[in-house]
Amino acid sequence: MAETHVLFVEDDDVIREATTLALERDGFVVTAMPDGLSGLESFRANRPDIALLDVMVPGMDGVSLCRRIRDESTVPVIMLSARADSIDVVLGLEAGADDYVTKPFDGSVLVARIRAVLRRFDHSGGPQNGSNAIDNGSDPDRGVLSFGDLEVDTEGMEVRRAGAAVALTPTEMRLLLEFSSAPGTVLSRDRLLERVWDYDWGGDTRVVDVHVQRLRTKIGQDRIETVRGFGYKLKA
Repeated sequence: MAETHVLFVEDDDVIREATTLALERDGFVVTAMPDGLSGLESFRANRPDIALLDVMVPGMDGVSLCRRIRDESTVPVIMLSARADSIDVVLGLEAGADDYVTKPFDGSVLVARIRAVLRRFDHSGGPQNGSNAIDNGSDPDRGVLSFGDLEVDTEGMEVRRAGAAVALTPTEMRLLLEFSSAPGTVLSRDRLLERVWDYDWGGDTRVVDVHVQRLRTKIGQDRIETVRGFGYKLKA
């Protein structure tokens, strides 16, 4: 992870300095900002590899900052929240964050979550903007899967719906790949946490639920079915 550039937005001086030192010891290059407005300016100027955003920062809160970043980029975003049960966690995920970490956090846990998010990003082929075309019709030999008007290019990491390009974040793309690899099969939230978020322990299933909702808005609300008490499945 050497030379990985992290944008860290945190208004607490002690947390900002201690976390910056911990990340730098693990080989990350860190740009730390005390408020949302300076964080947005730094993001636009430096284009970091990943952003860590505290929910409660002055000037522009972390959720609003996440939304602004997501309007411009698919760079991975991790939200930092002081309360695990806070509505801010859900708001951050709905704004486009890929994951969240609850404060206070152990430095090793934060590093592990950063690396897990970056692995998802790399394995999804990097950010996709949906600008390249996909051939019409299902073509498994070329990695193009068709589900009604939805086409998933598993090699080019591109998606089209009714012929129009669909822009997904790397996490959303990984989630869709899990569903499209087993259409009609119910996938539990725990399995999705393990396969998409690289959690080898029981994490917060709200992460799955919010991302499924975000994915539905992009590929069609009725494309992914909720199987109450079990999980979700992609309609074949």
